[in-house]
Amino acid sequence: MSINYNEKIPNNVNLSGDRRLQRALERWQPKFLNWWDELGPEKSTDFDVYLRTAISVEKDGWAHFDYVKMPDYRWGIFLTPSNSDRTIDFGIHKGQPAWQEVPGEYRSELRRLIVTQGDTEPASVEQQRHLGKTCPSLYDLRNLFQINVEEGRHLWAMVYLLQAYFGRDGRDEAEAMLERHSGDADKPRILEAFNEETPDWLSYFMFTYFTDRDGKFQLGSLAESGFDPLARSCRFMLTEEAHHMFVGETGVGRIVQRACDLMNEYKTENSGPKSDVRKYGGIDLQTIQKYLNFHFSISVDLFGQELSTNAATYFNTGIKGRFGESKIDDDHLLHDSSYSVLELQGQRIINCDAPALNAVNERLRDDYIEDCNLGVRRWNKIIADSGHNFSLKLPHRAFHRGIGQFAEIQTDPEGNIISQTEWDRRHSDWLPTHEDQQYIQSLMHPVTEPGKIAGWIAPPKSKINRHPFKFEFVRFN
Repeated sequence: MSINYNEKIPNNVNLSGDRRLQRALERWQPKFLNWWDELGPEKSTDFDVYLRTAISVEKDGWAHFDYVKMPDYRWGIFLTPSNSDRTIDFGIHKGQPAWQEVPGEYRSELRRLIVTQGDTEPASVEQQRHLGKTCPSLYDLRNLFQINVEEGRHLWAMVYLLQAYFGRDGRDEAEAMLERHSGDADKPRILEAFNEETPDWLSYFMFTYFTDRDGKFQLGSLAESGFDPLARSCRFMLTEEAHHMFVGETGVGRIVQRACDLMNEYKTENSGPKSDVRKYGGIDLQTIQKYLNFHFSISVDLFGQELSTNAATYFNTGIKGRFGESKIDDDHLLHDSSYSVLELQGQRIINCDAPALNAVNERLRDDYIEDCNLGVRRWNKIIADSGHNFSLKLPHRAFHRGIGQFAEIQTDPEGNIISQTEWDRRHSDWLPTHEDQQYIQSLMHPVTEPGKIAGWIAPPKSKINRHPFKFEFVRFN
């Protein structure tokens, strides 16, 4: 399914055949471009960026690489190919044909899910708005801009669904997407993790590893939806999301590699004072662990309450499944099933069996944590291969929580419940301090000469469309 780039809004949904919808989206488009100009990547309008643009939704040959000015990027509406025989795989409608229109009884729930997902897309662009000014290399700057334009297209995907299937309510929600802003005191983004600042590149790499990985699991669950247009939209979005997480994993890995290289070069040990690495311009492993703790914990919150009647309703009615639903070996109904969850009982955290329907969020969080650990293991292999005795690790899921039952308590990173007094005394050992943030900021100086890189991060091993690191990925005009 190739995409027609001669149209004002590139698409593969026959937009020209629906004049009302086409006019509505063409009215929204200038507002989107104004938002991009005001809150997208700062002072980047005239840059020529070596970007990939979707030209097909098929798995093979779906992207075209070339220099593009970001305001001219061809955002559009791309759904994976339809399957007329597709049926709903779970819940009370299991085995019935997938819905091509919104079922009236599930209208508000579907709209809420689409709005919540859509709201995260422009939020991350806003959070990363200033990062281009301190890029460690042209390779990294290009990857930042690639992610930014793809998050913009993911917003288009959700806005299309709202405008095509939800009438006036959908049009109002599409407008509101551009009125809420990350960190705005009056109109913040819906989910709290998307109101946090992303002030430096260590934070950015952690965000793209941990928070974009939440996006992978949320999109994967929505890709199971009985509402077929939503499922098809999310499947294509997942194709692009993989690159975002790759940028995060390799970015953190390159920072870890540089810290290890500096320790080896200057014969210092990570167990010593932070200045042992910092005085040579690197980011010490203890500080990397603190940033990991922070970004993992706020991303874990994105999965919501451990036991949720809303999540049970979404599953039972067939509008949001589990990650990899078709690969799970059960009845896909869950009416008589249980699932093991961690619960807070007094001053203890214990395993308990809960109704599987109510524990859908927690199952998704378990899948997410397991997936996060894969990258952490690869980071630790870098450390071990460099000859150092240090391991990064994910904190306990109860650590530093703002949502769910663990928001009521304080724990250390191992999950031991501690008093508020002890937390106040020790949290600076586990989370970034103002001093840590100031040090990281002191390293944030732009490097924009092809083939050059900042001293706090190692060069990448991977290429972009077969082009090496020294390629001019961004041209300044």
